[in-house]
Amino acid sequence: MTLRVYNTLTRKKEDFVPIEPGKVKMYVCGPTVYNYIHIGNGRPVIFFDVVRRYLESQKYEVTYITNFTDVDDKMIRKAEELAVTVPELAETFIQAFLDDVKTLGVHDATLNPRVTENIQEIIDFIAALVEKDFAYEARGDVYYRTSKFAEYGKLSNQNLEELQYGIRIEVDDRKESPQDFVLWKAAKPGEIYWDSPWGQGRPGWHIECSAMVRKYLGETIDIHGGGQDLTFPHHECEIAQTEAVTGHPMANYWLHNAFLNIDNEKMSKSLGNGILIRDLVKQIKPQVFRFFMLSAHYRNPLNFSDESLKQASNALERIQNAYDNLKHRLTTASATNEIESALTDRLAAIASQFDDKMNDDFNTPDAITAVFDLVAEANLYLQQERVNAAALQLFLDQLQAFDQTLGILSQQSDELLDEEIEQLIIERTESRKSKNWARADEIRDLLTEKGIFLEDTPQGIRWRRK
Repeated sequence: MTLRVYNTLTRKKEDFVPIEPGKVKMYVCGPTVYNYIHIGNGRPVIFFDVVRRYLESQKYEVTYITNFTDVDDKMIRKAEELAVTVPELAETFIQAFLDDVKTLGVHDATLNPRVTENIQEIIDFIAALVEKDFAYEARGDVYYRTSKFAEYGKLSNQNLEELQYGIRIEVDDRKESPQDFVLWKAAKPGEIYWDSPWGQGRPGWHIECSAMVRKYLGETIDIHGGGQDLTFPHHECEIAQTEAVTGHPMANYWLHNAFLNIDNEKMSKSLGNGILIRDLVKQIKPQVFRFFMLSAHYRNPLNFSDESLKQASNALERIQNAYDNLKHRLTTASATNEIESALTDRLAAIASQFDDKMNDDFNTPDAITAVFDLVAEANLYLQQERVNAAALQLFLDQLQAFDQTLGILSQQSDELLDEEIEQLIIERTESRKSKNWARADEIRDLLTEKGIFLEDTPQGIRWRRK
């Protein structure tokens, strides 16, 4: 089945055909680094990581760029509040972002360019817009002339008369039109600035991505992604800027994930219901949050609650237990390489089902259904008294192949127990042999406190981390 993706620009599913066969150029808007990221930020981070992983599993060479906005009004205000410089603030929260997304199992981007590293490219881009009469200078600021770009509004499906929604229109006699947006902002006294043909200042928000996409990926890219809230005005403005300069489409496919609600309410500062990712993962396993994020289609709203997290935790535990049980039985399985053709066929059908769902606009909830089908087959096979290593390895390979895309399995069970815990398990085994049940139970409780869960099976003691 050919990969089909929903393109926000055309508002329909389309066959995915990359510009260059076997290669994908992908840009996802990154954070403004003035604070720690919250769980709402986690949705695009996780979803587009899965998109990238799946494309790589299909043998595409993916160049994945996500930027850091390391200078803007919010950062200037936050730096003043904390009595630090804007670069110092940026370093703190860039590292925090990288730490948080690593905790969520997100693969490193090919590159994380920063605005402050690309000021000259941004100035050159603005200068090209001015030269083409798509931008104008007004008392040190530079604005984009939206009326000049006939297709402005095509991504969000609005026209200039309707574009009141999403624009912060303020009385400003420097603008030719209220819908015009800033490309270069004149610096106020004491603010961080760079020299430009229009005086000292800094870039506007929208221009940075246009400049960095062109620099690092070229005039037209395959996929541009981000949260639904970026469709307008940010991505709309990117299109207007880029296509005015290059004369070519900025991206062939625009993908946007829907919002995350908390207890059926939209996240907002006024409600105070934002939850930081670094706080959440102190309470639950990061894989549980990742699984929860993938349990709904990315274009559908997703509701975060204690109950939904509990359901995600229980579901993921079924998958993890099957994985751990397969690995445990592998240590005592017979060495025969014979696998029943019927089993091979069933697993191949499940693998095909997984790909079919992922090829249908990255339908992760239905792809996860295929994972549970595999788990059901594995559990059925594990009920047999005699199992062979080749079949077990086939199950493990398929689960790992699915996880190459989803990133939901914990690999902690591969780690060696430390010496103390090894000795406790040995002692517990001896206590049971000598029928010292009290000591055996005491050791089990102690190991539980250390996050080690023991399971007595006919094949011996199996352990897993809680």
